[in-house]
Amino acid sequence: MDYELLLNEIINIGKEMIKSGAETDRAEDSMYRMLESYDLEQCSVFAIQSDIQATIKPKDGHFITQIRRIHITGFNYDRLDYLNNLSRYICKNTPSVEEIRLKYDEVMSRRPQPLYLQYLAVILGGVGFGVYFGCDWLDSVVGIVICGFVEVYFGQILDKKERSLVVYNLVIAFLSSAAVFLAARIGLGHHPDRIVLGLNMVLISGLGVANGIRDVLKRAYLSGIVNITNSCLGAIAIACGTGLAMLLFKGDMYEMYIAPSIAVQLISCGVASMGFALVFKAAVKQSFYAGIGGAVNCACYLLVKYLGGNDFAAVMAGAAFVAAYAYRMSRVHRAPATIFLTTSIMPVIPGATLFYMMHGFVQSDYGMASQQTILLAQTCLAVAFGFLIVEIATRYLGEIKATGI
Repeated sequence: MDYELLLNEIINIGKEMIKSGAETDRAEDSMYRMLESYDLEQCSVFAIQSDIQATIKPKDGHFITQIRRIHITGFNYDRLDYLNNLSRYICKNTPSVEEIRLKYDEVMSRRPQPLYLQYLAVILGGVGFGVYFGCDWLDSVVGIVICGFVEVYFGQILDKKERSLVVYNLVIAFLSSAAVFLAARIGLGHHPDRIVLGLNMVLISGLGVANGIRDVLKRAYLSGIVNITNSCLGAIAIACGTGLAMLLFKGDMYEMYIAPSIAVQLISCGVASMGFALVFKAAVKQSFYAGIGGAVNCACYLLVKYLGGNDFAAVMAGAAFVAAYAYRMSRVHRAPATIFLTTSIMPVIPGATLFYMMHGFVQSDYGMASQQTILLAQTCLAVAFGFLIVEIATRYLGEIKATGI
């Protein structure tokens, strides 16, 4: 066994896991398990969103260290699913380096998501949340056209040339907001602010803030800070792009959204969560179950609110349900739990709050900014605590089942 080549292939798998949207601690654990399935005396792996470092020592061998830089991350849950299956195969069968490389190449050369699904994904996500924020049928039609033309067509062109999330969000937010405000000036769309907010939800990564807080609570401080920083920078870019469109085309974004009926909220959240799963390139079947999780997540939130709970308790209940649901779905589909966790949680993720907070700072409306900052912190903590409760429970139940106590 050439252990230098083995380490290289394992790090390649871990790198692509992180680039495809895996949580860093999960990718780190997968690399540990794969390496420790071979005849090693020592093994150490450290991973964050931008870097992987690993050191191994084969029995009767010398220490081998490799470092891998990760320049850009994103979401490709189809690839993540197959990489996860590959890691399971390696742990179980300890194949040769040549076989690992062959199977890795097969995963990396899988057929990309069809073009029609890319359009459908953004439309379901953007328009679904637009309806959740109170858009009517004409607003939805405008959102569908702009989603397809701006956020998919121009998004694909820009994605090939621009790696910076800030630049990408700034340009797409400006183009989509400008198109909405121009349409409103000729009588197309009754609530341009709500259309813009729904479209921006496809760009906003409020989940990064929640995951960052969760990482900090788990003492993964560096990973948590990177997550929070990336989300805030992305939100600043969206707020600046939307603000520029407002200045040029006299748009108004200060009308806070009004939630529609409960039935519409449940349906729109389910549709939007399914859309986000497809945006993240999950399989269609997995996306359908993500949509179910998003609808029930919204139902949990509304139920707790109806029973007299405050917003913190309602969000935490929704997050706890999603964490348990994702854990169960990962067993049913034999897929990473993050596929269902990061998509079904969308209805309670504070994307709108993050946007309004940054929008307040950009527009020098510091009262609105401070109010939304407090709400953002409360919501993210509630999501993080909901996730942690289920994570602790599943870990202890697993230990009890393993020991028979």
